[in-house]
Amino acid sequence: MTKRSGIGRSLGGMPPNVGRPNVIDLWYKNSVVYSLNVGTFMDSDGDGIGDFKGLTDQLDYIARLGVTCLWLLPFYPSPGMDYGYDVTDYYNIAPELGTLGDFVEFSHQARLRGLKLIIDLPINHTSEQHPWFQQARTDPRSPFRDYYNWSKAKPANVNHGMAFPGHQSSVWTYDPLARAWYFHRFYPHQPDLNICNPAVRQEIFKIVGFWLELGVSGFRIDAAPFLVEEVRPNRAASRHYEFFGELRDFLSWRRGDAVLIAEANVPPKEMQQFFGGGSRLHMLFAFLVNQYLFLALATNSAAPLARGLTRLPKLPQLCQWVQFLRNHDELDLGRLTEKERNEVYTIFAPDADMRLYSRGIRRRLAPMLRNERKRIEMAFSLMFSLPGIPVIYYGDELGLGDDLCLPERWPVRTCMQWSDDENAGFSTCAEEYLIHPVIMTGDHRAEKINVEAQQRDPKSLLNWVRRLVDTRQSCPEVGWGKWSCLETHNPAVFAQRFAWEQGTVLVLHNLASRNCRVKLDLGDDEMEQHAELLGNRVYPRKKGRGNTIELDAYGYRWFRSNPSAES
Repeated sequence: MTKRSGIGRSLGGMPPNVGRPNVIDLWYKNSVVYSLNVGTFMDSDGDGIGDFKGLTDQLDYIARLGVTCLWLLPFYPSPGMDYGYDVTDYYNIAPELGTLGDFVEFSHQARLRGLKLIIDLPINHTSEQHPWFQQARTDPRSPFRDYYNWSKAKPANVNHGMAFPGHQSSVWTYDPLARAWYFHRFYPHQPDLNICNPAVRQEIFKIVGFWLELGVSGFRIDAAPFLVEEVRPNRAASRHYEFFGELRDFLSWRRGDAVLIAEANVPPKEMQQFFGGGSRLHMLFAFLVNQYLFLALATNSAAPLARGLTRLPKLPQLCQWVQFLRNHDELDLGRLTEKERNEVYTIFAPDADMRLYSRGIRRRLAPMLRNERKRIEMAFSLMFSLPGIPVIYYGDELGLGDDLCLPERWPVRTCMQWSDDENAGFSTCAEEYLIHPVIMTGDHRAEKINVEAQQRDPKSLLNWVRRLVDTRQSCPEVGWGKWSCLETHNPAVFAQRFAWEQGTVLVLHNLASRNCRVKLDLGDDEMEQHAELLGNRVYPRKKGRGNTIELDAYGYRWFRSNPSAES
């Protein structure tokens, strides 16, 4: 294994101690993220594929949401066999999405609107068409041979640890040209890189440095647990977490405010390895909490969510959790027990074609919640109130639907619906040339669900989400403060308290379909010191009610300490 200092100096003489960040560099502690795929967001040239010019044209829409950060799914050149996660060139833009010049203009315009930019970094594997792999398989003496994991004999564990059970047959594939077996945690067209090779680490640092120069503020590391695996035929893999520290040092040296986020669906005891006490990754997606959140929604019980949050390890001071409802993949329920998973399936994926990989659900948020506005609002509000920062998956702010006719994870990746025009205003091309279908039938058809209509309607879901984002931005206590779960003496009500500096935020959610009244275990009349910021409706403020709070069915209420009431 290479030493951290050696890697740094070979890339420009990085000092051994990069120092602690300034407070300004900690923007990620209290941000709101919007996630999108360039190819399905907005098409500017009528070829049926979204592009960077189209995305740039819609930056005002994103900025009006109130979000502070954009997370872009992969946009690199790719055969497109896995949604762009099979990369052939890490230093360019897929030609159908535009040029590097288009990206630079987009980055500039995003910065003018106060938007940070996080991009996907799928470096666990490349496409089999990547020049590195092509040279590795054709020449055993090539320096690129050791960029990947090879075995001359067929490994005994060829079927162990498949990422996509039921859709994948092995993790080792024989290559007749190389006369050897190569390892791929995912599909055969995605050979895994060998992170134990110092040259591979050097390549990753160069890729990161390149995009930092183009205005990127951070990277989502795809498949992070698999990235740091040392793959050995016929032996259990071990993980080299120290690589994340090396990458963090390089990142901080190049740009003090840049961040690393990991896709790491791992048990709680392993999460600390990714944080490294604050010296490795800045943020982790809270997959465990996400699974317990949907269990709570399915059972109308706050206990699963409280259990999920309390199972999280203590967060290092400079780190953060990333909370979400849905994303571009399946809703992974693999951390739940079989009984718990079936409870979620029964409510949110009753049909077999709604399920995937024996562990997940391939649906969007709104269809899962039967398009019930009050439940959608409550779920959004609940996620936004969890400790960490929230992510909105494009279209969920509208109640976008899914297309279960599409294979595997594709149902949740349909085109953005801008208007009730042809192709939902996404593209002017003929329908058959669309990169993905537009939903044109059913409750989620573009005629009914689109940006243009919702922007005109002050009571629309879109305008409500804007108010939610504004409320969350006015509560830095949620991003920075100390979190605690409050006793409500009602199994359906989840109550949280955040304290930071002189302020406190209290948030309550009723997960049940009936109205209720709860009394919080707080100091005498502490609620009188709080002003209400947001609720599912305007609740009358009744004096002398103390710490007793009313909640409608699927109701929610946000309170923040009122300095004038305390003086």
